[in-house]
Amino acid sequence: MAVMNIREAINLTLHEEMARDPSIIVLGEDVVGGAGTAGGQEAIGGIWGTTGGLYDKFGADRVIDTPISESAIIGAAAGAALAGMRPVAELMFADFIGVSLDQLWNQMAKFRYMFGGKTKCPAVVRLIYGAGMNSAAQHSQSVYALLTSMPGLKVVLPATPADAKGLLTEALRGDDPVMFFEHKALYGLKGEVPDGEHRQRFGEARMVREGGDVTIVACGRMVNFSEKACDKLAAEGIGIDLIDLRTTSPIDEEAILDSVEQTGRLVVVDESPPRCSLAADVSAIVAAKAFSSLKAPPALVTGPHAPIPFARELERAWLPSPQKIEDAVRRTLAFR
Repeated sequence: MAVMNIREAINLTLHEEMARDPSIIVLGEDVVGGAGTAGGQEAIGGIWGTTGGLYDKFGADRVIDTPISESAIIGAAAGAALAGMRPVAELMFADFIGVSLDQLWNQMAKFRYMFGGKTKCPAVVRLIYGAGMNSAAQHSQSVYALLTSMPGLKVVLPATPADAKGLLTEALRGDDPVMFFEHKALYGLKGEVPDGEHRQRFGEARMVREGGDVTIVACGRMVNFSEKACDKLAAEGIGIDLIDLRTTSPIDEEAILDSVEQTGRLVVVDESPPRCSLAADVSAIVAAKAFSSLKAPPALVTGPHAPIPFARELERAWLPSPQKIEDAVRRTLAFR
């Protein structure tokens, strides 16, 4: 297996899938990258470096730089999907989803339902999200809970290079709109990626670690933070079931419930404010369906209900951290 980072895994997948399927197009702000600069059109490959080489290989008809209008990007993707294309629309920052909510919530998510199943919407929206890079309150948010709440959308959050490839391949070959979240602080994370075709089905969580004392449920970058907490706890003989959800819609309830029924303790780690969050949703699922197995109240490790600060020290204080996750595990173990 090759070793690459998440950025490279996404770029590789786009190259492979666009070569395989001529109906796939890519559109977004600066996805060509560097146009008008000394380095030429392919100098950057997008500000995140994920679309490099696509323009030279597939041309201007399939790799399209758009105006700075998220509503236009998502609207064009919706129309292209209805017309038989497989658009990949990039939102440079997930925070700007608000100006394209009608196109997502009332159009893409409902096409199948409104047209009685006679149409499909095979669109992938790549959303770059997350805090930890001092991008301040309007460029650092994790909005996956908002989109998870919308029936008709699939929501995907890869935490490893292998899942970045497997989940994106699955998204590009499906017939439903997929919200594909890429954490900006994870692009450089390296790992092994299977050679050749690799698809990861949605709704199948990954058991990162197994242990009998506490269940930790996380997604995206919070899986990485949780692993660091698990390392410290393991040194003291505390065993953790660490579950990487991979997708929040569909969600793998079975994996969560099976684990909690064994451990009796739940910690949910979520990079978003606590109200109406993924952490609240997972806790509610467990409380409703595995209450008799619980030995302690579920613990939620989230950001506070406040905008994300710009200052480095304040941003670190806002974010969940390995130490906060470790503390939450210890609190749940204090209940006997």
